[in-house]
Amino acid sequence: MREISVSAVDEGQRLDKYLTKYMPEASKSFFYKMMRKKNIVLNGKKAAGMEKLCDGDKIKLFLADETIDKFRNADKYGKNADGSTAKPKFKLNVIFEDDDILVINKPVDMLSQKADKNDVSLVEYISWYLDENKNEEDRGFKGFKAGICNRLDRNTSGLIVAGKSIKGLQCMNEIFRERKLKKFYLCIVKGRLDGFKRIDGYLTKNENHNTVSISREMTEGAFKIVTEYEPLGYGKLQGETYTLLKVHLVTGKSHQIRAHLKSIGHPIVGDSKYGYKDVYKIFRKEFNLRHQILHAWKLEMSDDEIVPEKYKNKVFQAELPKEFLKILGGLGIDKKFLE
Repeated sequence: MREISVSAVDEGQRLDKYLTKYMPEASKSFFYKMMRKKNIVLNGKKAAGMEKLCDGDKIKLFLADETIDKFRNADKYGKNADGSTAKPKFKLNVIFEDDDILVINKPVDMLSQKADKNDVSLVEYISWYLDENKNEEDRGFKGFKAGICNRLDRNTSGLIVAGKSIKGLQCMNEIFRERKLKKFYLCIVKGRLDGFKRIDGYLTKNENHNTVSISREMTEGAFKIVTEYEPLGYGKLQGETYTLLKVHLVTGKSHQIRAHLKSIGHPIVGDSKYGYKDVYKIFRKEFNLRHQILHAWKLEMSDDEIVPEKYKNKVFQAELPKEFLKILGGLGIDKKFLE
């Protein structure tokens, strides 16, 4: 017999889904059969599988240790994409952490989520980070696996929120979905933009080429988008003016900021997909820049009723990457806005 104690991380998860993650090599029909025969019980009582787990619940498995270990196949878990067990050298830049959420400053050149089964993304790094405090027997297993609540392009740096518990993930997903927070980005664009401005448009995605286009009129399959920007400083390079923008992402669609700014004639510096080729070449030569200068800088929580008390009006801020700061200095843009 083996007893499992449910932690707060897994609160709210269905029993059958929890069991599937605990013994991933066993079939669902096996679990249901064992529950019918009371070989698997919840808090000493017969279970059906759809029960929602609570912190402190006890699951008893009246099964042979050999059977449990075979269905867990623990040797398969906790491995890297290449099959090795070594932990990655990269250390997460954690901005905030409590029992329910993590707020992370994602670096450039890291996927938010896997695009291919062999990818190692931020989700995997979060899993490794959380595994560090688990004992050896349970390392590599979680009934609940941490998930992210927002995504950034591979070459966009900045704030990503992850749920460490089901409660945290569901709560933050609702906050993002209902737009009960403000998302601010920093970027450098070609040309001079003066004063605060709110721009809207319609975004259409080309799935075949992973690009989007912006139009002023509604078209079939398009999404209404709204972007606000405010200039924070100006600089020059080879006689051209560049503007540091604080961008408020009012709506949140793929490539919205990059494509929207391009549509008004002010593409982001370093953007090989939506930017100007001549600007890309200049910044690559001067700064060895190979990606867009776009950083998810701040998240400002509201005091809406769906926001937990501990997060109301809370502000998360991610420091700028060294490369971003270097380019600001090279353009002569004042960094007082960071004070």
